[in-house]
Amino acid sequence: MEKMNVRLMISLMVMSLVLGFSSAVDFRWRRTAGFSDRFTRAVSSVVFPVHGNVYPLGYYNVTINIGQPPRPYYLDLDTGSDLTWLQCDAPCVRCLEAPHPLYQPSNDLIPCNDPLCKALHSNGNHRCETPEQCDYEVEYADGGSSLGVLVRDVFSLNYTQGLRLTPRLALGCGYDQIPGASSHHPLDGVLGLGRGKVSILSQLHSQGYVKNVIGHCLSSLGDGVLFFGDDLYESSRVSWTPMSRENTKHYSPAMGGELLFGGRTTGLKNLITVFDSGSSYTYFNSKAYQAVTYLLKKELSGKLKEARDDHTLPLCWQGRRPFMSIEEVKKYFKPLALSFKTGWRSKTQFDIPPEAYLIISMKGNVCLGILNGTEIGLQNLNLIGDISMQDQMIIYDNEKQSIGWIPADCDELASLKAAHVYEY
Repeated sequence: MEKMNVRLMISLMVMSLVLGFSSAVDFRWRRTAGFSDRFTRAVSSVVFPVHGNVYPLGYYNVTINIGQPPRPYYLDLDTGSDLTWLQCDAPCVRCLEAPHPLYQPSNDLIPCNDPLCKALHSNGNHRCETPEQCDYEVEYADGGSSLGVLVRDVFSLNYTQGLRLTPRLALGCGYDQIPGASSHHPLDGVLGLGRGKVSILSQLHSQGYVKNVIGHCLSSLGDGVLFFGDDLYESSRVSWTPMSRENTKHYSPAMGGELLFGGRTTGLKNLITVFDSGSSYTYFNSKAYQAVTYLLKKELSGKLKEARDDHTLPLCWQGRRPFMSIEEVKKYFKPLALSFKTGWRSKTQFDIPPEAYLIISMKGNVCLGILNGTEIGLQNLNLIGDISMQDQMIIYDNEKQSIGWIPADCDELASLKAAHVYEY
């Protein structure tokens, strides 16, 4: 579930735009309620530009400068996993193609009895065979994996007022990687943004630099922003739903969603839902997927013809001539939505308009960006991927245990200078 998006090679021109660009909005000192009896850094928002798209690239990434001296690395965003890791020359037993030279690890090994190591192995399989180091292995739903050790190193974040923050944070030195079935682009590593203690956000929060809030705004035109902290939005304008206290591994609403098609219920309720930026596409369980495809085919009968020779995605349709944009075809498709209970009688709705579940293939056909998750091992989970989160600001507030969303012009937001405070 954590890395299933279709991945292609990013162009060097796009890559060059992100080099060395990470910033934060404001930096000041104050006494903070969660950190009594000591002065800590104020909870300001750290903002990173995001580059990539759902199709044809199939991923979004950020540039983060790590090490001494700092070197840039392109990391894929993944709110579905906790550990941040880099392909590492330790030496490397098996590494994938990478856009930069392999990470040279620091000598600051994290020991096996460190709290972060214990948190990483919270499943009970933690053995200290080598006490002086913390071994790890992470596996992703597409069959990919990374094996290595935890180290601490300096993360360089540039602040808008000319100040630089250089915290020492834990990350994985991955010396043995297996590519996933859907990972096809050069990869420096993964930026784990999950709810666990080892995530970069949790570490920054524990050191008093940011609130335990993460958000992203991904543009359907490509690019966007990633942020840590809560300065970039007005909370009262956000649609919120409580976060699950049982499924603590993922960003999942507490109550199952009800699937709507064209504003009407499909009869499918209590759908366990996960928001995961590590997936380009959205995945419904088999029952929900079959319901959606049945309703779409019924609606499109006599309007569009299935393009059986287009294998971009499992289900594509063609018109009388090739389509150039979603704008040309969205009139044929009805909106989807997931409705979540937020209280005894209150609900909030996550809208999935046609442009948030369709792509135009290279052949000029329109393809469904919702896939059958049961077929790839997601069982009963329903995963909201990047395609359905585009042009919305998605917020994961770990302090208030809530997930929120609000429509936003992510393309404009990405183009603004980081020195501004954005509010939607």
